[in-house]
Amino acid sequence: MPDWTYHPLRTIAASLGLRRSQRAALRGLATLTTLPGGAWLVARMVDRRPPPPDMAGRLGAVVPPEVARDALRALPVLGADVIEIGSVGPDDLPVVRRAVADATSPHRCRVFVRTSEAEVASALAPQVDRILTGDVCTGDVGIVDVGTVDVGIGDVGAVDVGTVDAGIGDVRTGDDPEVRHLADPSIPAAVEALADRTTTVLATPAVLLAAGPGWFQRVIEAATSTRPAPGLRDIPLDPRRWPAWWWGLLVGMGMIGAGLGAAAITLGPVLLWYDRDFLGADRTHLHAINHHLVSFLQHDRITMAGTMVAIGALYVGLAAGGIRKGWPWARNAYLASGLVGFPTLFYFLAFGFVEPLHTAVTVVLFPMFLLATWRRPPEPRWRLHPDGPERLRRRALVGQLLLIVTGFGLFVGGATVSVVGLTTVFVPTDLQFLLTDAHALHGENPRLMPFIAHDRAGFGGALMAAALAITALTLWGWRRGESWVWWSLACAGTAGFAPAVIVHWLIGYTDLWHLAPVYLGIGMTVGSLVLARPFLCARRNAVGGRACGPGSSSALPSVRTSSTSGPLP
Repeated sequence: MPDWTYHPLRTIAASLGLRRSQRAALRGLATLTTLPGGAWLVARMVDRRPPPPDMAGRLGAVVPPEVARDALRALPVLGADVIEIGSVGPDDLPVVRRAVADATSPHRCRVFVRTSEAEVASALAPQVDRILTGDVCTGDVGIVDVGTVDVGIGDVGAVDVGTVDAGIGDVRTGDDPEVRHLADPSIPAAVEALADRTTTVLATPAVLLAAGPGWFQRVIEAATSTRPAPGLRDIPLDPRRWPAWWWGLLVGMGMIGAGLGAAAITLGPVLLWYDRDFLGADRTHLHAINHHLVSFLQHDRITMAGTMVAIGALYVGLAAGGIRKGWPWARNAYLASGLVGFPTLFYFLAFGFVEPLHTAVTVVLFPMFLLATWRRPPEPRWRLHPDGPERLRRRALVGQLLLIVTGFGLFVGGATVSVVGLTTVFVPTDLQFLLTDAHALHGENPRLMPFIAHDRAGFGGALMAAALAITALTLWGWRRGESWVWWSLACAGTAGFAPAVIVHWLIGYTDLWHLAPVYLGIGMTVGSLVLARPFLCARRNAVGGRACGPGSSSALPSVRTSSTSGPLP
């Protein structure tokens, strides 16, 4: 249940019944965390970060007894360090005892219980971290409609989420002033409450329903102390002291240069000396074998060149926009993509064809890639933007979902192309375009099939590397005002899709079934970027995390990200 599925799919899920869909979502997430590797997967999906040391153990949520068991398993993985269960009556004792006993999350959290019954307090005191008495919110504060939030004291009315005032929901408990409950989903409201290091801040169920499961991580990021990001003037002349992000930037630029060089060769001679030596034939001989063969090779290699440029654009963005600013997820995205892309050099073991230029590019760029990813970013250097209109964030989440699905599809496509290249080499539409079959080509030149297979398998590996970078960047980098994310994805999409479509049309390979995945990918990418642009490219009213020394970002708690006249984030 990351935000990019929670909000876009909530209307569909609600058709099953609001309470039922909410319970099912929480139960599904809780079940996933109990499976081997499940908690790790969920934590990676939401990019779970540890809170700042002075905030550890002070951010959490309030849950009703009936969902306590699932909440104790699921919410700590999302970033909650404290879970308050309440209000607990005598009839809830068996449920709460089982919930506390069965808590299996690897991310340990403190458990509070709120009750007005002495019997309940006495029974649960040995099992929990704190017993709280007194009521904070009355009415149904369990699984509720996002459109109505119970926020008052005493007689509670249902109010529109978009008009909730932070002062009403920011309530102190009657017996423990160190515990504050928030009914305002705005991030600065939570950070301001956490500024008091003696205070534990708990989100009501209404807050999580309105903001989504990513609320904890958004608060943690906003409360993290940051410093200004380095610039070009901060790079020393000695290469031994160059920062990781600069090495990453150079790798990206190298990939772009290599891709453009490959495109120039393909549009010019097509075959270089080592290609002719391996085949024992030149371009004229290939044309004599099959009139469509040279065009087919060009279409494979132009598509590969475009993918290389796309990877370079993504690496430049991840290095300059992500690693430079201390985002750990940017380094992880860069690392995952490169660990898939660089080993494709060894596809030559299956074909016996070593391409000198491919090898040279790998030999030069791979050590630089290691220098870019060997260490995690040392400290946070990002600057956050205040949340804008909620409707723009919701639209951007739809775009995020579309692009993550696109990235997954590209990865599957790349894996399929690699398998085809390593086995049958051609798909049926390829042979229809060539007006021949694999046996006939092999009969004309026994080395022709391994030569084509090398190109195809290499393209599949590059496509998988690009897909991983796209998916990870979209999954973890979707934040308001991060225009570099939008431009990185837009440039990568243009470089990857445009040459592929153009070359197919130029050579007459226009089979709809063959190009349908490309057209679908273009449509989803364009739709995603259109939906997300107002959010990702929002003008900078920059606010950083909390101040951290001279020259640091301005303090976030002083900034409101919502108003009573519009929807809250």
